[in-house]
Amino acid sequence: MLPVGISLWCLPPSMPSYAATRSAWRPSEAWLRDRNGRLLETVRINFQVRRLDWVPLDHISPALQQAVIASEDKRFAAHNGVDWHGLAGSAWAALHGHSARGASTITMQLAGFLASQLDAPGARSFRDKLRQIRAARAIEAHWSKDQILEAYLNLASFRGETQGVAAATRSLFGKAPDTLGQDDALLMAALLPSPQADPITVARRACRLGKVGDCDTMIAEAEAMTGATRRLADDPGLAPHLAYDLLRAPGETVRSTLDLNVQAMATSALRRQLLGLGGDRARDGAVVVVDNASGDVLAYVGGVSGGNSTAPAVDNADAYRQAGSTLKPFLYGQAIERGFLTPASILDDSPVQLDTASGLYVPKDYDHDFKGPVSVRTALAGSLNVPAVRALLLDGVEDFRDRLWDMGYRGLTEDGDYYGYSLALGSAEVTLLEQAQAYRALEDGGRVLPLRLRADDPTGERRAVMSPAAAWMVADMMSDPDARAVTFGVDSALRLPFWAAAKTGTSKAMRDNWCIGFSDRFTVAVWVGNAEGDSMTRVSGTSGAAPVWREVMLALHRDRPGAQPRMPMGIERRTVRFSDGVEPSRSEYFLGRTGQSDLIEAPAAARRPRIVNPVSGAVYALDPDIPIDRQRIRLAATGAVSGEHLRMDAQDLGPADDSPMVLPGPGGHHLLLVDTSGKVIDRAFFTVR
Repeated sequence: MLPVGISLWCLPPSMPSYAATRSAWRPSEAWLRDRNGRLLETVRINFQVRRLDWVPLDHISPALQQAVIASEDKRFAAHNGVDWHGLAGSAWAALHGHSARGASTITMQLAGFLASQLDAPGARSFRDKLRQIRAARAIEAHWSKDQILEAYLNLASFRGETQGVAAATRSLFGKAPDTLGQDDALLMAALLPSPQADPITVARRACRLGKVGDCDTMIAEAEAMTGATRRLADDPGLAPHLAYDLLRAPGETVRSTLDLNVQAMATSALRRQLLGLGGDRARDGAVVVVDNASGDVLAYVGGVSGGNSTAPAVDNADAYRQAGSTLKPFLYGQAIERGFLTPASILDDSPVQLDTASGLYVPKDYDHDFKGPVSVRTALAGSLNVPAVRALLLDGVEDFRDRLWDMGYRGLTEDGDYYGYSLALGSAEVTLLEQAQAYRALEDGGRVLPLRLRADDPTGERRAVMSPAAAWMVADMMSDPDARAVTFGVDSALRLPFWAAAKTGTSKAMRDNWCIGFSDRFTVAVWVGNAEGDSMTRVSGTSGAAPVWREVMLALHRDRPGAQPRMPMGIERRTVRFSDGVEPSRSEYFLGRTGQSDLIEAPAAARRPRIVNPVSGAVYALDPDIPIDRQRIRLAATGAVSGEHLRMDAQDLGPADDSPMVLPGPGGHHLLLVDTSGKVIDRAFFTVR
């Protein structure tokens, strides 16, 4: 027994129990798992130290246990926390000027791990050693040898910030702790005295610890092992963007709704497409896959690593970007639901100019061509812009904006006037996740269901937004390859060997390319572009996102092809004929009691009077090689049958239906269409050079 004064002088801090030590352990990582518990992503939360789960002793390689005992404490099994024989040898060597080997046992080192003041820098005095000895004996009095060795291997630092056998074996060797072989174990044990040692020192120490087949090979392995911090070997790295969004606390495990196989497949499809496009065309992309029945997100790919991206941390699945033509299905759905249009209704795809608060709005089609009179089916499937604007004139901007909000597009925080007529062409900003939710609703009879990302998220209530009949007809038009052919050809990436509805979209200046579509089982939404917002080059509506959509849809339906959803009540089918060869005769769908058999383009007398030539903003150049008296511009208006006149630069040109030919001088010119009372009905501005 020590005298009371000496006992108090060298009193160590209280040592925790084994159970308390293990329960206090907190990994530095958090884990995202798929719906079946399989690991998707590991995210490091604590950057002060790197450690994983606590590993029980029976899950640690016996070779490593033996190598550590041989290296650090040969008489571990026999002593009671203090190796008196080793202490005596160390003291003798120090007295005679020899290099003294450290005599701290595994238990004494464990005491230092449990109470940092026992192992603080410079804690080498006689008093410090006495305190460490007493702490080690206190541990041995209450812990078993297996518990001591287990805690030591979990608390020891092996390399730099890497603490514990789990983090060390996975980050340094790419192996689980129970799979280490003899050479691996010797290398691990060699790191314990000097976690920052150079590879050659580590390898030589490992060679001294036991039999090594080839020390040169050991040195090479040590160099690889002790190099720059490597990714944990068992981390598949499949969902980094979602993991960083969902994981918050060290040691946290979140089970998501994702399916590892679907996530890996979607990631691979996107990576292949981006590699094929090349960084000079498009660098980034995102994919969302949804199970239609449950609303569970099965794949959430916010981007891919290892490609040409200059902003890989951006979550492109949840970033707001211009929607392009992807909002048109909801516009036509609302117009059909309200009885304003049918899939067979004829819309005029010809130049139009609209007065807005900021000036004239002159929409153009994607290919800068105009198709003339087309049906709603062709306009939607072919993604024609001018007919969509005409549909918005019928539906109303404010009502359409409200419909989009109800479908889940919560980025539309302004009123309809803010977006104006360009809302028909997707000037609003949306996320890929919102797109997937809204398009899933089209398959579900117009019912919006909140998507689920976590397995413990509550199942939301379906909310009816669009009528089942209108939603079904919109889906039918989006699945029609013949109607799509006017823009995309007969064999585009959107055509699958089974039923599926799809819509592409490209935003202003080619910044964003979308493809969203669904079968009866899955909704797949794809975005391709540049995360930093710069324009793509040489990427069309079906060459960017559509090939990814196609590959993912084919993989999802490998076991069973998609089938068209059952037609709901309230729809009638008729054979329709179009006059003047506008479109071939076909079967068409209508809301109950609204069917028509014969469709004819409205005569000019029934249309709103407007200027059709020149198009506002047109620029004409005089040709010096053509005689000046042979150069003229024909002015034309349609619907002008009630005495309307054309007036250019305050000069009356006579009745509008005379289509006068004029030669204005160089400069800008204002052309007005006025009625008999002098009221301006339409206007255009053009330039002559």
